Amino acid sequence: MRKTRTVKISKIFILVVVFLFVLIVAKLSYVVLSKKVDGIDLEAFALARNEKKETIVAERGTIYDKDGNALAINVNSYTVIAILSPSMTKDPAHPHHVVDKQMTAEALSPLLNMSVDYILGLLNLEDRFQVELGPGGKGISELLKEQIEALPGIDFIKGVKRYYPNRDFFSYTLGYAKTTEEGDIIGEMGLELEFNDELTGKNGSRVYESDIYGYKIANTNENVIPAVNGKDVYLTIDTNIQMFAEQAITKLESAENLDWATVSVVNAKTGEILGVASSPSFDPNLKNITSYYDPFVSYTYEPGSTMKTFSFMASIENGLYDPNETYMSGTIKVDDALIKDWNNYGWGRVTFDQGYWGSSNVAATILSQRLGGDKLKDFYKKLGFGKKTGINLPNELEGTLNFKYNVEVANASFGQGMSVTPVQMVQAFTSVANDGIVLKPYIVSKVVDPSTNEVILENKRTELGRVASSETINKIKEMMWGVVNETDPIASGKSYKTSIVTTIGKTGTAQIASETGGYMHGSIDYIRSFAGLFPYEDPQIIVYVAVRRISKSSLVSEATKTLIEDVSTYLGIVDSDKGEETPTYETSSYINKKVENVTSSLEGKNLNVIIIGNGDKIIEQYPKKGTTLNINDKLFLLTNGDTFNYVNVEGWSRSDINTYAKLLKVNFNLTGYGYVLGSALEGRPVIVGETIDLTLAPKYITGTT
Repeated sequence: MRKTRTVKISKIFILVVVFLFVLIVAKLSYVVLSKKVDGIDLEAFALARNEKKETIVAERGTIYDKDGNALAINVNSYTVIAILSPSMTKDPAHPHHVVDKQMTAEALSPLLNMSVDYILGLLNLEDRFQVELGPGGKGISELLKEQIEALPGIDFIKGVKRYYPNRDFFSYTLGYAKTTEEGDIIGEMGLELEFNDELTGKNGSRVYESDIYGYKIANTNENVIPAVNGKDVYLTIDTNIQMFAEQAITKLESAENLDWATVSVVNAKTGEILGVASSPSFDPNLKNITSYYDPFVSYTYEPGSTMKTFSFMASIENGLYDPNETYMSGTIKVDDALIKDWNNYGWGRVTFDQGYWGSSNVAATILSQRLGGDKLKDFYKKLGFGKKTGINLPNELEGTLNFKYNVEVANASFGQGMSVTPVQMVQAFTSVANDGIVLKPYIVSKVVDPSTNEVILENKRTELGRVASSETINKIKEMMWGVVNETDPIASGKSYKTSIVTTIGKTGTAQIASETGGYMHGSIDYIRSFAGLFPYEDPQIIVYVAVRRISKSSLVSEATKTLIEDVSTYLGIVDSDKGEETPTYETSSYINKKVENVTSSLEGKNLNVIIIGNGDKIIEQYPKKGTTLNINDKLFLLTNGDTFNYVNVEGWSRSDINTYAKLLKVNFNLTGYGYVLGSALEGRPVIVGETIDLTLAPKYITGTT
């Protein structure tokens, strides 16, 4: 018979187990029922562990010219990284880390503009899973990415950067924006800086519960705050006129020596800045900057004899001017100073009109002494000198009007002993084109919210006040005509005369002030300038050029004359003084008409008719009906054809190319400014949606006219 075993359990042990169980239940109840445990909010702690927040990046606004061409845009950019850890490679036949470091470094060196040894140093860093290949591998373009992405072990971090498709075109005024370490794009200079708040926008966010892999858990809530994209800025800049201004700068830069130069073209009737270029320049994509200040608004200088226009204007307006009165030119003594005409000996006894034509310091001095320093200074102030114009550009300077004593007043009458900015000169000369009324210059036409099309800011013609009567202005225009067009040998601006449009203007040559006092006396130590308006009877355009220390002064008139001819031809301004009119043609509607009949009707109209496609009927045209075209303007006619081949686009402008692209439904990636250079597209079949790279260059390179 088997014995039964009995196990006796101590009552104390049972009591301990029961006690521990009660404690566990109590603790669990406390954890479940209590909002906080040991001072920690468990619900919030649990949510926080599974909560993920993503930033929704706001797009920076675009900067456009007056025709809607983008001057500053956002593009994808990439940072090159090299995977160093062998753990990323599962199949040795298809490595996902850098295996051959020497080959990789040699392949990347010319593409990233970094030495082979430097890249090898990065690739040989120990205990690194991956490494960024900077600085050359930071912020690279999509195109460069495509060239290197086939290398084993090379990957990319995607980002966004600011891109300037026209490179050094309009760069000082446009400025630039840079991407910070946090990925934000911040305006640093020019319009990018001035309108940084409007362009930047506001980032949004997306918060949601995620699993351990970071993916959103299904059927859970998410909190989304949408991003507010930046506003778009539209400028008054006409890209073609800007190109002419840039070409003038290039001409000036052909001199052996040039400190700086600024060229501006302004709509005289509205104050719109149509083009403004400067030297030195830079490429905002490369940021190869030598100076961070825009000469148009941030450089002050003594303007020289262009100021005689306004000292003479003040004398005429105050009834102190007799055009037939004569004076002895050459020299005049003011207190203890001897003031000389620029040629030191003058032209004998001449009229004050002749004195203006010849840019006589003595004539200006006599008139200023009659007028008095207070009245001259007040007149200058009414024109806007001595204070900022308020144009929408950063770092604008005021200039100075610190003249008091007789000699100082005399000097100020011919633009010495005071300082101005180019934008102030442009503003003052609007009075000549507007019957004595001064206009405020502006370069931003409007700021628009792209999501709602709401106009946030809009600039327009702004009158600052009248400074002179119609009679005074008519006399000044007559005198400015004499500077450029008078046959009298005394006239100082004959080299600015063109055969296309009658220009009126005033030259200026000012000695450069020395830092140690007085003036510099070198052969090129001058600021040379010219203010021109055209056409004579009713000026529509103001051109202002100022150059500091140029070794070949004749380049100033050569560049300015070409600029005036290019702008007047482009705008089709009629020169009634010569009794000549530029032939024009007003377009009709050609849609649904036979190609053969339309081309026949357009013969002899001196138009450049571009037929698109092999169809026999026209289905679209540009420009539309009722547009006035000048000689050699392009008229695009899209046909109902089934075969489309490219025509020869050599020498075409940016606007022509953009029109052609829209009609063909293709994309042209344009770099540079000017006209199409070296294209081999002619006869090639068109593929809808394709992108083709084209290079633009100034016409003196392409040979176009």
